[in-house]
Amino acid sequence: MAGTLVIQPLPGIGDMVWHLPHIEAIARACPEGSVTVLTKRRSRADELFDGSAFVNGVLWLERAQSGEPAGRHDGPLGAWRLAADLRGHRFQTVWILHDSPRYALAAQLARVPERIGFGTGRQRRFLSDRRILPRADRHLPTVEKASRLLALHGLAVDPTPSFRPSDAAMRSIAARFGDRPRPWVGLGIGSSEPFKQWGADRFAALAARLTAETAGTVFAVGGPAETAMVDTVRSAVGGSVIPAVGLPLAEAAALARSCDAMVGNDTGLLNLAAATGVATVGLFGGSPPLTQYPNLTALEPAGGAVYRIDRMAEIGIDTVAEAVLGALPAASACTVR
Repeated sequence: MAGTLVIQPLPGIGDMVWHLPHIEAIARACPEGSVTVLTKRRSRADELFDGSAFVNGVLWLERAQSGEPAGRHDGPLGAWRLAADLRGHRFQTVWILHDSPRYALAAQLARVPERIGFGTGRQRRFLSDRRILPRADRHLPTVEKASRLLALHGLAVDPTPSFRPSDAAMRSIAARFGDRPRPWVGLGIGSSEPFKQWGADRFAALAARLTAETAGTVFAVGGPAETAMVDTVRSAVGGSVIPAVGLPLAEAAALARSCDAMVGNDTGLLNLAAATGVATVGLFGGSPPLTQYPNLTALEPAGGAVYRIDRMAEIGIDTVAEAVLGALPAASACTVR
């Protein structure tokens, strides 16, 4: 038997970005220096880890999300099907960065000898390693649990996510947009939930002010679902706003890293941008602000944001504009008169 599997079943891009430090630390401790990751397709982990030195492969966890039809690994027999899918890989070790007993049971049924996990509930029955978290930790955020689990195993983790876009992706962005005037500001206009959406009209007003005051370029970045929003922003501002819709994840990260500042809703893209190290401004009017990125300025309505309570409209355009202008390099933020 050989190889290490890391199970990280949270579905979003942001969830995977949060766990980059943990996955890399586990890989460094492996004899092979790399791991296989089992996760859900919405994480886009295959794109995120394309060319990675510490992830050698991605397996898909087929579980339903947000009203999707039941997947192969759902239901009472899902753990048995998952075990059957894993057995042929002959993993020696599995790290389960989640509380669910399902994945530990599947690993046991797949005959993985070393099974490591949080163990804060029923999961402990199926783990082989008794270095588990105390019950008092069961309500901590999953990422904090992951850090504590690795510490129990002597693995040091810097919890600040870091992502370096590939040289090829950086060259692609430079070739496509390198003639555009600086400074560059990226607008992350997408959102997975309505209560995280600042709105097309506000982004348009922000883009208009930024281009007027800096004479630079604004990139409207989102998925195909945000095409209409991008059109709204462009119609209000004009050709100084460049659409960047539906980019492959590697190029979206490279564009973010190439910008002088990024601003956007609480999304996977915001996490990915912040992880590249670019100065980032996040809008948190329906979710708690991110705190793991030293380069991210979090803007909230007065009194603070509460999850699923939509107060995005209370984050003023002027407040956001000033935060973005303040994040730009001094030479780029000069107001055009």
